[in-house]
Amino acid sequence: MADGAIAGAVGSTALNVVSYLDVALRARPQSDVPQETVDKLAGIAHVNLGNGARAANRRSGLGPLIGYALGIAAGVGFALYAGGRRQPLPVATGLLGAGVMTMTDGSITVLGISDPRTWRRSDWISDIIPHVAYGLAAAATWNRLRRPPGRGR
Repeated sequence: MADGAIAGAVGSTALNVVSYLDVALRARPQSDVPQETVDKLAGIAHVNLGNGARAANRRSGLGPLIGYALGIAAGVGFALYAGGRRQPLPVATGLLGAGVMTMTDGSITVLGISDPRTWRRSDWISDIIPHVAYGLAAAATWNRLRRPPGRGR
């Protein structure tokens, strides 16, 4: 499971790099979804984030941490599925990318933050490409941490 967590963390880093490159290249604003997620979860848990700048700073710190937690959890889930075995890269990329995308988009839908049914094509592309990057990086890391067939541990 530790290797799954490592793969998930690498995938999360790749997702963030691709997302920030998109922000820089297209000069688009960063998403408010992570901070809105923090607000919703804090409300559900009855946690006071503070007022003004303190609350804003907590949201900006906790939002990405929630993303990393989801990415690492997806890597651990994949490790349980894979049972310690290498997986074909295209299959693992698809499972990991689609899995973490379903977790994130599903959670923001359940929390009432966004409704993917209303997204434009550009919104979907901005969502899919970083999740594919997550899947590829996590899958490649998982397979790299596995010994090739025929070699003992």
